[in-house]
This record gives sequence, C-alpha cells and structure tokens, in this order.
Amino acid sequence: MRRAGKYRHRIMLQAYQTVRDPLGGDAKMWADWRPDVPAEVVPLSGREFIAAQAEHGRVDARMEIPHLPGVLPTMRVLFDGAVYAIRAVLPDATARRHITLMVDSGVSDG
Repeated sequence: MRRAGKYRHRIMLQAYQTVRDPLGGDAKMWADWRPDVPAEVVPLSGREFIAAQAEHGRVDARMEIPHLPGVLPTMRVLFDGAVYAIRAVLPDATARRHITLMVDSGVSDG
C-alpha cells in the first residue's frame, strides 16, 4: 500500500485582482492563482495557538507547502470547503524547500 506522504492535502491559492467591468468600471474579485497546491494542513494545538496568536494575530492553523515564489499574505486559501486568510508567510530559512502559511478561518469575502 502506498502512503499519502507529508503533502497529502490539496489547497487552492487565490489573489485579489482588479478586473475590467464590461460597463467601463473596475471590479475587485478573487481569482485562482494556483489551483492545486500540495499541502500539509495542521490545526494548531493549544500551545501553538497561543504562541501564534501573540505573534501573528488571530491564527487557526498552519499550512506547509513546497517552496512557491510569489505567495503573499494578501492572498487567501481555499481548503475543504472553507476560506482561510493568510496571516503570515514564513519561508524555510535554511533551504528554501517549503513555506509555512499561518492562516485564519474567520475571513470575509474581500
């Protein structure tokens, strides 16, 4: 039997973009930036939750993804039917092999 591995989840990264309205104005909307990103999604334990709250504000989980240039804290994540705001993007300081996203599920639509 094959094991799923560390990145067994799939997330979608979205960016807020300005698009041209057919009536001549501009509209802001979320657009898919990367639709199928392998990830490890981990809800924070009590101790991690308290530490993350102190450092990054409201944080519910961390998501580790392979190194992907261009990920910004202004983006959002779709996972398992929920929308998560990215509160911090933490690069792997040693080898640039992964990025850790500190996320919050209490996000508005824009």
